[in-house]
Amino acid sequence: MTIDPVKLDKLAQVAIKVGLQLAEGQDLIMTAPMTAAPLVRRITEHAYKAGAGLVTTLYSDEEATLARYQHGHDSSFDKAAGWLYSGMAEAFKGNAARLAIAGDNPMMLAGQDPDKVSRAQRANSAAYKPALQLITGFDINWNIVSYPSAAWAKLVFPDDSEEVAVGKLADAIFKASRVDVDDPIAAWAEHNANLKARWTWLNGKAFSALHYTGPGTDLTVGLADDHRWKGGASEAKNGITCNPNIPTEEVFTTPHRLRVDGHVAATKPLSHNGTLIEEMQARFEGGRLVELKAAKGQDIFNKVLDTDEGGRHLGEVALVPHSSPISASGVLFFNTLYDENASCHIAQGQCYSDCFVGGKDLTQAEINARGGNSSNIHIDWMIGSDKIDIDGVHADGSVEPVMRKGEWAY
Repeated sequence: MTIDPVKLDKLAQVAIKVGLQLAEGQDLIMTAPMTAAPLVRRITEHAYKAGAGLVTTLYSDEEATLARYQHGHDSSFDKAAGWLYSGMAEAFKGNAARLAIAGDNPMMLAGQDPDKVSRAQRANSAAYKPALQLITGFDINWNIVSYPSAAWAKLVFPDDSEEVAVGKLADAIFKASRVDVDDPIAAWAEHNANLKARWTWLNGKAFSALHYTGPGTDLTVGLADDHRWKGGASEAKNGITCNPNIPTEEVFTTPHRLRVDGHVAATKPLSHNGTLIEEMQARFEGGRLVELKAAKGQDIFNKVLDTDEGGRHLGEVALVPHSSPISASGVLFFNTLYDENASCHIAQGQCYSDCFVGGKDLTQAEINARGGNSSNIHIDWMIGSDKIDIDGVHADGSVEPVMRKGEWAY
């Protein structure tokens, strides 16, 4: 099996025409692993055909990354390329679009010193925050797509040869990204319309909280004041409508950082910076994750949560039907972009400021006053399955079903 060049080209077209809807004259900053060069070249071609100003790609290399952990001096793990992220932030302030290609081996750092990994992540997150805030605030149009690298493919399909594994992962990416059809642009238009119908209903209800019940789960997630649900295509502050995540199956909003209470069990493993965190169980009080247990990766994830005060509070709550195509595939991708779209999920850390009524015009202080969370991290983890029920709670305490056994109840 090989990577279908026609579908790869369609993915590149979707990234530019659906994911970014790149405007004529707009610059594009792209990040990608070196192994994703075939997709980078196709995206670059379609970007220029769409009238891009300047396309700049920043490549990463797994071997170079590993060399740092194997040979770098201890003090180097508290440093980050702040100058690079400052430059990216300046570019975004100048209306450059952002496109990230995911494809690195998710377990690349599994054998490295977890303390060094944690320190490097903390330094990187702090340096990246000025640029990240412009992304999470939807100041610009941005998008993430994926490329099937060999190392990632072998992790997902360990019993197959490298060539077969890459072909299988490519097909799974193409299917999830809706480029395995004759007209992917039309398919995305229909999908976006379906997601819009879901979040329109939720916005009309204006629930004050969501209540989750199921095995190991009895959790109430209060929703931020003046929150609004979104999903699929979103209009950025620069006026461009983009699909930030390809694929996507979620509708999402901002929880209130101080109004989350109860306990919840993860329904899928979380792959984070080379660690697979399994069988997580968490307890929240007054919005704060006060106790986290896991069969594997517990200490490492607790360190990540302690990156800053906001790390133990929620920044996102998302609803995904259990029957989503990614869930139905039965594949664990070890990649949050995919795995989160197989399941309802919550995210520790930074909120999306655009998930408020009038969010584009709110200051950080106003977002905080409405319950929005601020952090240097944003980590999604999965809490949905075909055994989870979700009720919407109104301000007067009355409830109505939102999901039953993992499927929409309306």
